[in-house]
Amino acid sequence: MSIPRYGLWLDGQERPATGNRHFESIDPATGQTWCEVAAGTAEDVELAVASSFRAFHSKGWRHADPGWRRNLLQRIAKCITDNLEQLARVECRDSGKLLRECRLHVGAAAQWFEYFAGMTDKFCGQTIPSDRDVLNYTIPEPYGVVGAIVPGNSPFLLTSWKLAPALAAGNTLVVKPSEYTSASLVTLLRLLGDDLPPGIINVVTGMGAEVGKAIIDHPGIQKIAFTGGETGGRAVAEGGGKRLVPVILELGGKSANIVFDDASYEKALAGVMAGVFAASGQTCMAGSRVLVQKGLHDRLLSDICSRSASIIVGHPASESSQIGPLGNAAQLERVHSLVAGAAKEGATIHSGGAPLTLSDHPHGYYFPPTVIGDVPADASILQKEIFGPVMTIIPFEDEEEALALANDSAFGLVAGLWTNNVYRTHRMARELNAGTIFVNLYRKVAPQTPFGGRGRSGFGRENGYEVMREYTQIKSVLMDIDENRIQDPFVMRVGN
Repeated sequence: MSIPRYGLWLDGQERPATGNRHFESIDPATGQTWCEVAAGTAEDVELAVASSFRAFHSKGWRHADPGWRRNLLQRIAKCITDNLEQLARVECRDSGKLLRECRLHVGAAAQWFEYFAGMTDKFCGQTIPSDRDVLNYTIPEPYGVVGAIVPGNSPFLLTSWKLAPALAAGNTLVVKPSEYTSASLVTLLRLLGDDLPPGIINVVTGMGAEVGKAIIDHPGIQKIAFTGGETGGRAVAEGGGKRLVPVILELGGKSANIVFDDASYEKALAGVMAGVFAASGQTCMAGSRVLVQKGLHDRLLSDICSRSASIIVGHPASESSQIGPLGNAAQLERVHSLVAGAAKEGATIHSGGAPLTLSDHPHGYYFPPTVIGDVPADASILQKEIFGPVMTIIPFEDEEEALALANDSAFGLVAGLWTNNVYRTHRMARELNAGTIFVNLYRKVAPQTPFGGRGRSGFGRENGYEVMREYTQIKSVLMDIDENRIQDPFVMRVGN
């Protein structure tokens, strides 16, 4: 039986990679090859950048009315909506995410394109007060060719986070999907066909060491947007720094989910579990450090252990499954190693703790919901991103200690807060070192809401009005409107 094959997307067509090389993509649910993907090269990146450069400088794109770009993004959104089930099933097979969550993510991606379609004619410059005889205004302009490097955990949605605003701002893109999850983006471009002008989006699949590096180093790429791990983020930052090219980095997290004893108990219990067990813990915002006020600690720990034992781990396409596999074999090994290391350092594994072998899918990459307590303050698992369904539970005495524990991390992506004390809510929100604070909910994103981190979680913002600033550069224009005024050539005009 033949398996599907996915090529590069260059200049409006699907093409083989240079040398016609491919690599196998493994279905995480079965551990078996399910498709082959073109293994792009630096030469392919060269072709992609040249195509995107031509497209950007074409009159049909660079000087297009904002309404034309709006209509293009709306057509992309409609294509996604019309083909939701097909795209979701490809995403499920490629990434191992639950099919029902893939449907949710694909549908959400359409919302992102709709939202930023509306931004094309609303993000604008401003007129700045100045001298009566000077007209001072600003123009936001696109960078040109943007390089986008996206991860494998939620590939379709996170790629849309970059495509939609970058296109709305007038840029063109060269995209490198994760080598683990390349199929859904290529599928979308196949479905769009001639609706997408050639060169607006080019996709070069392949390995990070070759394709990713070529994108980072290419002189024709004027900005780089990266979502992924800290190691990759450092490489992007270093490469951008060498070329003096700006970058957006959305990296990992080690987020605290803080439960006070005045919280609505059942709501907090569900939210804490969703914060780390949902998506098999493979999300940058996973609330893997659960901090619980001492009066509630034993009860919450007992209930989490009890409920985690009943969570159904299974094939992601099954409607009964609540947790699917990890994304690849290397991640399964890493999660197991971190949990085993915590036990060696003196922590207690209350539930889970070792890979699962499912009778119907014995070669899949499954890891059960895992709860760890009695964690030493200096344990490495408290500082390293796990990226799996593993939580540590830590007691705290009061608000001051909760803040100290929550902020004891080099990461700063999100934090969760469960309390019914409105005064405490605002105090904590000001003091928590994170880019997003969830209060009495967890793991929610929206196209209008800025998202991004601090410290080792990266910098720059995705989504919302703010991301349009990331994909544009501001030009200031100052014009003397007093035709009779002659400036002293030896004195600078300063101030209003």
